[in-house]
Amino acid sequence: MMKFRPCIDIHNGKVKQIVGSSLRDQNDWAAENYVAEQDAFFFAKLYKELGLTGGHIIMLNPASSPYYEETKRQAVKALNTYPGGMQIGGGINAENAEEFLQAGASHVIVTSYVFKDGKISYENLEKLRKAVGAERLVLDLSCKKRGDLYYIVTDRWQKFTEVPVTLETLRELGGYCSEYLVHAVDAEGKARGIETELVKLLAEYAERPVTYAGGVGNFQDLKELKEHGCGRVDVTVGSALDLFGGPLLFTENLSFCS
Repeated sequence: MMKFRPCIDIHNGKVKQIVGSSLRDQNDWAAENYVAEQDAFFFAKLYKELGLTGGHIIMLNPASSPYYEETKRQAVKALNTYPGGMQIGGGINAENAEEFLQAGASHVIVTSYVFKDGKISYENLEKLRKAVGAERLVLDLSCKKRGDLYYIVTDRWQKFTEVPVTLETLRELGGYCSEYLVHAVDAEGKARGIETELVKLLAEYAERPVTYAGGVGNFQDLKELKEHGCGRVDVTVGSALDLFGGPLLFTENLSFCS
């Protein structure tokens, strides 16, 4: 059964929905779909009250950004509000992962630390596994299409790696993590339809939970995701939800995915 996984994306200290492919470290810039008046606490409290689990908080500023500390403060506040209810990603490594788990994260989400210099760093994977355990690690395989394949992208989706998202990759890395999160970066924040080819690929993998994010704009997209994902691929919806200024009713989305 396809489950709904909520999200809290934090950029420049504010909860936002952005166009994923627009994110730039230079000047901390991104094309914005929505900037919430409420802070991360509000959304974490809402998800807790509704009993929604397995959602994620993503910190979208690098540690070098002047906005990072405020972004982190918002993230930690959300984790404190819903202990054990949400995962967190954005600049996570073996040295700081425990800090976020202690703050209340159920899992840490990692991309750039593992896919280093364009390749899989098994050294860093082992460090993470020793630091937090595979059972509390989510690997983020956010990707963009190049040629016939989807390649994992790092550094807030700005750098291509040499690692494709394939069944072989999913199986190879499965022993290091408890689940996968996959943002279809070219579709992220655009609400113009899902990456069907990618969803079909993810549906072939049944050994770990997989959450897909990117492109859902209406109920037809949700229906297609459930169909092509064979009910095995969970979904995160952001910009399309009325919660974030979109047309898709949050309550109806919950009903469809329950």
